[in-house]
Order: sequence, then structure tokens, then C-alpha cells
Amino acid sequence: MSGHVTGAVAALADELPSWVSLLRAPNPGPMTLDGTNTWVLRAPGAGYAVVVDPGPADEGHLNRIAEHGPIGLILITHGHPDHTEGAARLRELVGAPVLAADPAHTIGGTPLSADTALDETLGIRLLHTPGHTADSVCFLVEYGDERVVLTGDTILGRGTTVVAHPDGHLGDYLNSLELLSAYTGIAALPGHGPALADCAAAAEFYLAHRRARLDQVRSAVDAGARTPADVVAAVYADVDRSLWWAAEWSVRAQLEYLGVDTGESAPGVSGLEHM
Repeated sequence: MSGHVTGAVAALADELPSWVSLLRAPNPGPMTLDGTNTWVLRAPGAGYAVVVDPGPADEGHLNRIAEHGPIGLILITHGHPDHTEGAARLRELVGAPVLAADPAHTIGGTPLSADTALDETLGIRLLHTPGHTADSVCFLVEYGDERVVLTGDTILGRGTTVVAHPDGHLGDYLNSLELLSAYTGIAALPGHGPALADCAAAAEFYLAHRRARLDQVRSAVDAGARTPADVVAAVYADVDRSLWWAAEWSVRAQLEYLGVDTGESAPGVSGLEHM
């Protein structure tokens, strides 16, 4: 449990509901896994679809999304560019409003809140799940007796996600995982990687993994680690060094959560990150 996790943290979903389509953006990499997942939701017989996370500003990808039109609504799980960069262009192509929790990523509508009416044909419920970023949200979607949770980067299809300090906050993230652990037997549709069969099982794994990491960080500090870089070297020794910069974001969040003052300012967070 304490090592770096690279595989799926719960069983993979055998199949998706017929009203769910996955369009994966062509932006694979160590921080984006196979690429950003764009989810297209359309209830049977509905006149328009709902898009979740348009992804990067790749014209080919955005045109593939537009081919699923008409599209009535574009939803954003959080503001990192691998999820939002193509939103303005997709709005130009399909004419739909873009709704996000952060006003900076909302176009043609009002920012998401618990009172936002999201769709008339699908039951879409907003779940506030800050932690990965301050603006992270998930969406619980229901049609008939089928339900899914679109988890953005709060839960990934493979591996674990970074807490993008200072925007992200570990205490908030743990609370968000506790919330998602209630959705037993409901598929998780993540922002990267394959769909998982059980959102609750994935959330419980993440909680156990985070608690194990916190124990490791405490031990590293007790052993004399004084800076985030010292802690990364001690705790993330099993991670490729090319990813230590991302691990340092999570370490800073862990140290803040534990009340450890390193006396250093945090680096800026600018984009693609999972750890």
C-alpha cells in the first residue's frame, strides 16, 4: 500500500451504460496517462448531449466531440488545462455553454453550484469534491436504474492523483474521498485511465494509500528530513526521478496537513499532474 501505485485501484468496469461514450484526447504522457477522457452523455431519445471535460485544444479531438451533437451543455470537473483548454473552441463549434465551479472557466452561463439545473433528461447531481484542486467537482449521473460518477482527477482509472498544492488541499481531498466512498457499486468514470466498476472501492483504496503516505512523511520528518525535497527523496524513492517535481506538490500538501513548517514558498502549479 505504501509504494507508488501505477495500476488500477479497483476492478475495471465491464461495460458502460449505453448512454455514455468515451472520446480520449490524443495527449498521452506520464502526467495524463492514455490522454484526457472526454465523456459524452446522451439519454436515449434526447435531443442533445452533455459533454464533460472537452480536453486540450486539439482541433481533431474537438471535431470528434462536435460530431456527437447537438450538444446542449459542456461541464468541467476542474480547471487544469488538459481538461479545459479546448472548452472555448468547442463552444464555438457547438454553441453550448461551458459550466465550471470556477468562474474563470465558465463561458456563457453561471458557475456551477448545488442549485444549478444541469439537464432535463439525465439526472445530473453536482458533488463538490475539492482537494486535487480547490475547484474540483464530480458529477453523479442517473438514468433509469443506471448510475455513474464522473470523477475528473479526484479518482483516476490508474494510479493515484496528486494534491496540487497550494491550490489543492489534503484535508479537503480526504473529505472528498470520504464522500465518494458512499457510492458503492457505482462505476467511476475518471478524467484519465479506464472506467472503474466501483467508485467506493477506489475511494477507500485512495484513503488507505493517503494515510500510509502520511505515516511515511511523519517518519521521514522524525528521521531528520527538513525540506519537501528531502521528504520526496525518502518517501518517493520508488518513483522515477523525472516525476519527483510532481511528488513534491503532494509532499507540500502533506506537510501542511501535518503542520510542518518548512520555511519554503511553494512552486506554482500549472498543469498536468498525477502522483
